[in-house]
Amino acid sequence: MRIIQQSFQVQFNYGVFFTEGMFNPDNRVLLNVLQPDGRTEPIKLLFVIDSGVAAAHPSLVKDIKAYAAHHADTITLPAEPLILPGGEDAKNNPQLVQDLLEAVNNFGICRHSYLVAIGGGALLDMAGFAAAVAHRGIRLIRIPTTVLAQNDSGVGVKNSVNAFHKKNFLGTFAPPVAVINDSDFLLTLEDRDWRAGISEAIKVALIKDADFYTSIKQNAAKLVARDMPAMQDLIFRCAEMHTEHISGKDPFEKGSSRPLDFGHWAAHKLEQLTEYRLRHGEAVAIGIALDVVYSMLAGMLSKRECEDVLELISTLGFDLYVPELSQQTDAPEQALQILKGLSEFREHLGGQLTIMLLNKIGEGVEVHHMDEALLIQAVKLLQERQQKAVSA
Repeated sequence: MRIIQQSFQVQFNYGVFFTEGMFNPDNRVLLNVLQPDGRTEPIKLLFVIDSGVAAAHPSLVKDIKAYAAHHADTITLPAEPLILPGGEDAKNNPQLVQDLLEAVNNFGICRHSYLVAIGGGALLDMAGFAAAVAHRGIRLIRIPTTVLAQNDSGVGVKNSVNAFHKKNFLGTFAPPVAVINDSDFLLTLEDRDWRAGISEAIKVALIKDADFYTSIKQNAAKLVARDMPAMQDLIFRCAEMHTEHISGKDPFEKGSSRPLDFGHWAAHKLEQLTEYRLRHGEAVAIGIALDVVYSMLAGMLSKRECEDVLELISTLGFDLYVPELSQQTDAPEQALQILKGLSEFREHLGGQLTIMLLNKIGEGVEVHHMDEALLIQAVKLLQERQQKAVSA
């Protein structure tokens, strides 16, 4: 027997930039992240824009064109920016990936060109997937336009679309060249989308940083009132913690540990059960609440801290319960549909089931089993709490 053992390392580097008015001709953030690679001709940028963002910012396409014309010595637009549906439709419709790949082909976007994706997390996920498979990987610049995308999904290395009725079944780990967070895009968000991203900040604070959790509590009223400096601070710290985690031991999730998915095993299932009526961040808030109550029932988290977390989630305007959380299967034992999320979560990652729970605020702990009876009890407690809040 003869063996050739191959081993090599690849260094990934990308910046997460924070700015305002990025398509103002005097703003050079976009220009500064481009890599000319010694070439003298202008660099091709193919833009794809979330249709919801395009509608909320009617001058965006015109601003992009004016920016490109002003910097014509550096960049060129080979085509009109593509306007594609955002939201979960972007990840549920395979034709959108095909449309984007056809544009990459038709307009000669090569591995020295750039796909620039502007939108919420779902559009960025889909565009990132297309970028990762075209030419075995073309350069991607993400411009997240929601709180959730700017502080979480848009700053990482994951790209995906949904398939076989499962969230993120098809996907890649492919870092972007850069992420540009322009806070001006947040000004037109609906209240639901402004609020939804806060749940990801609560998530990472609960498992990693008690001081950050305290700051979210202290700024809760400002965040609800759409105070931009408070939101900018939250986004920066949350994005910082996510990037720090990604640069750790397992950026491409080869193992069974996935701490940043605290609250997500239930959230992903809830999105499916509600037919994506729930925003991802809204589902995460409920998933966090469920795992916090479970942690308390399992004797890990104090009742006082459990109540503190539930109170904060409610104060920020999230529901703690939706009817789908109690939806039953057709099995003889009438188990809850939400419990299927555990097996689907394990299947998605493979290996041993690993769920992040809480020992205390700021300290997560991984477990490899969840007691279904306690989970059912946790669901009932959230249901009762919601009913009391509605009748109050």
